[in-house]
Amino acid sequence: VQLQASGGGLVQAGGSLRLSCAASGRTFSNYVMGWFRQAPGKEREFVAAIHRRGVDTRYADSVKGRFTISRDNAKNTGYLQMNTLKPEDTAVYYCAIDINRAYLSGLDGEYDAWGQGTLVTVST
Repeated sequence: VQLQASGGGLVQAGGSLRLSCAASGRTFSNYVMGWFRQAPGKEREFVAAIHRRGVDTRYADSVKGRFTISRDNAKNTGYLQMNTLKPEDTAVYYCAIDINRAYLSGLDGEYDAWGQGTLVTVST
């Protein structure tokens, strides 16, 4: 499966962005989708994950209440709506899918395919 993340950019603190993740090559609706991010000089960290049919979601504490993960299986696309952005949200954001598990893993090693990343920069 190939994943293409898009939608990053420069935004002021308090603003919003919506990231998209377009999938091709496999049946997107069969797999858990996750978003991760990596800030400069830091390790990649879990942001959010969504069940293959969208019936369950999971969030990192740092984004809970501000970010919303969703998916449109008919369009083979996942989304991350990011509101009330903070400078500490600045990072490269990656989408990924987990081919093997049905639960919502927060471990990047359990995801099998990754998009190329999209940069989100939040200014003060």
